[in-house]
Amino acid sequence: MVFGNSLFYPILGFASFVVFVYMSFGGIRFSFLEEGPELSFVERNGTQFVLDGKAFYVNGWNSYWLMVQSVDVYSRSKVREMMKTGAKMGLTVCRTWAFNDGDYNALQTSPGHFDEQAFQALDYVIAEARQRGIRVLLSLVNNLQAYGGKSQYVKWAWQEGVGLSSSNDSFFFDPSIRTYFKNYIKTVLTRKNSITGIEYRNDPTIFGWELINEPRCMSDPSGDTLQGWIDEMSSFVKLIDKKHLLTVGLEGFYGPNDPKSSTVNPELWASRLGSDFIRNSKISNIDFASVHIYPDHWFHEQVFEDQLKFVSKWMLSHIEDGDKVLKKPVLFSEFGLSEQNQNFSVSDREKMHRAVLDIIYKSAKRNRSGAGSLVWQFLVSGMKEFSDEYGMVPWESSSTPSVFVEQSCRLANAKGWTQLDVSFKEHC
Repeated sequence: MVFGNSLFYPILGFASFVVFVYMSFGGIRFSFLEEGPELSFVERNGTQFVLDGKAFYVNGWNSYWLMVQSVDVYSRSKVREMMKTGAKMGLTVCRTWAFNDGDYNALQTSPGHFDEQAFQALDYVIAEARQRGIRVLLSLVNNLQAYGGKSQYVKWAWQEGVGLSSSNDSFFFDPSIRTYFKNYIKTVLTRKNSITGIEYRNDPTIFGWELINEPRCMSDPSGDTLQGWIDEMSSFVKLIDKKHLLTVGLEGFYGPNDPKSSTVNPELWASRLGSDFIRNSKISNIDFASVHIYPDHWFHEQVFEDQLKFVSKWMLSHIEDGDKVLKKPVLFSEFGLSEQNQNFSVSDREKMHRAVLDIIYKSAKRNRSGAGSLVWQFLVSGMKEFSDEYGMVPWESSSTPSVFVEQSCRLANAKGWTQLDVSFKEHC
């Protein structure tokens, strides 16, 4: 050889390394494009979600951490494992954060400025979900401070000298902050996935958009401020993306002028948060209602059996609203039981899970508006820093997965098989 062995072998070794890296990481885009399954958009017909012309009832979960665990390539295996686990349980939708504002590994580092590595992490989450036939419900901002939230937007406006108020609730009424958030929405919805080559707004892997996680505007308990914000932002989303479903992200509390505020709300405080389940969910651009279920946090002194009774009352009330008032699907997008409760047991947690899932199954059987549920939250092993008092690693308990596999089986038998991975059928 011209180069001699002393040069040839190092060059050959380096070339082999480059090929390995490309095949391992650079070739990801090619494999996803070639092998990704064909998916249809989830749509809405009256009070039901519809997929390929058939009613679609959701059995899914929350893993808020997927994007932040995908920023570094070495931790992406956790995301892959979580999606694989969800698919093996027959789960169909995962809710996760599509935001990280000004925090570590932030997606949005400052208003209108984005970190490409973090965006590629979100690309990866969506592409991995697509590979498993799982759809993702993407939340766009947090009412809470975790991962930036509305307080980070207020801080940015204050630092730039354009903020009207230092109150976190100015997120909802400050024109400059509204502009910040609209720019964020537009950037995310029009993002072209670096792996699949599909713009987010054209990707059926995305189940839908959630405007904000658990919005509250306590400075205006009348609800007018939050109502105006939802109206404006939902219209803006639909100007850009008419293909995907849209929800608010509500906890489900009834407003001060609703008779159910005194008969169904957990306590009086729940009607003074500036949110209003019926009024907010009625907005024409909102496609489905969202509700959370946390009786152990909402009641200070209530025994477990009374919490179960509340779960039933709470869910049936909102399903009735979906059927008769809103005429839209109702998704119970968070529910769980805290392991920090006095006398907590895994058995009680599973009873609570079964109570929720049973009501959804009965709703599906009767073609009602109770359109599905997403448990909070699933993780994989070795993620204590991302866990909370509700976190579960499915396979660390032999009984926990069976609760959700059984629901997948029941819904599939009642409404048809929509899962790409049907290996869970052997447990049906």
